[in-house]
Amino acid sequence: MQPSPITARIADGVASIPAGAWDACAGTGNPFVRHAFLEVLERSGSVGVRAGWQPLPIVIDGPDGSAAAIAPAYAKSHSQGEYVFDHGWADAWEQAGGRYYPKLQVAVPFTPVPGPRLLLRDPALAPALISAIEAVTDRHRLSSAHVTFLDEDQRDWFEAAGWLMRAGTQFHWLNQGYASFDDFLGALASRKRKAIRKERAQAIEGLRIRHLTGAEITEAHWDAFWAFYQDTGSRKWGRPYLTRAFFSMLGEALGDDVLLILAERDGRPIAGALNLVGADALYGRYWGAIEEVPFLHFELCYYQAIDAAIARGLARVEAGAQGEHKLARGYVPVTTWSAHYIPDPGFRRAVADFLEREREAVAHEQEFLGELTPFRRGC
Repeated sequence: MQPSPITARIADGVASIPAGAWDACAGTGNPFVRHAFLEVLERSGSVGVRAGWQPLPIVIDGPDGSAAAIAPAYAKSHSQGEYVFDHGWADAWEQAGGRYYPKLQVAVPFTPVPGPRLLLRDPALAPALISAIEAVTDRHRLSSAHVTFLDEDQRDWFEAAGWLMRAGTQFHWLNQGYASFDDFLGALASRKRKAIRKERAQAIEGLRIRHLTGAEITEAHWDAFWAFYQDTGSRKWGRPYLTRAFFSMLGEALGDDVLLILAERDGRPIAGALNLVGADALYGRYWGAIEEVPFLHFELCYYQAIDAAIARGLARVEAGAQGEHKLARGYVPVTTWSAHYIPDPGFRRAVADFLEREREAVAHEQEFLGELTPFRRGC
């Protein structure tokens, strides 16, 4: 008897799929692929057709009628908010007479955090879900499909399917069983250890640092953080990606998995860093300030995050994209991965050649950066 063919469908947004069914596929370890986080992006108006991120989750249902495999997919009309830059690919394709947008993006919007991109209640469905992503791309005559910040554990599935692989670099802090921040400092070279202690003392002089989670975070705190976020967003992206409503909804939906670190002067917040807490990692996401204080960015985003991770027994801190300045603060280079499906043979060959050379350059750069870490040799 032949097995029944597997059928995939395109859902009308994350909110159209029951939270329990979604999270049975996604798990709860990575907060960014949980139903609550992705639904908040939709409900807050941060993603949608007008934002150029149209949610189109691709779903395979199991025999029980509930989702067994999900790809959190979006139709994209631009390349903003992805952190894996393909503007050059778009320019080349359109100069050759093609239409690059819309494209299909399997990702967490505005979030350069590695994690599962095939959400699987049944891992045996991984090849079928990849085939479904390809079928959506082909049938709608899209230029390409992109799976960005892909978990290392899922990389082999895409390579086996013939997708093109792209490497990148982030800087993560790794917890080697440290009992305290001073314990971590003990692993550093003496000069680096002294520099960090000096930075921390200068950053917090005259300030009160607070760690807030769950119900401790009030609307007044979110109002203050919104001002920080707008300032950073306007300088980095031209306009902020997220709406004000997103932050209130996030706090309500994720509760104690939200960690807001604030710096206050005389009771007034002047800077803040927003983190999410996962099963084994602390994820630093947004930061901003309304007062310039030397080294305060490093204190709130990197050192306080290390303090929080040690206190929670977490394995690492992922402090966002890019930033070689993190090296001197004990964050080490790690490889991130994305996978790319390009149906046109000529375009695929050109991109494949570029990616081969880029991967080689990334490997050389990481080897060089690895020699610049502040750790004592042998640590």
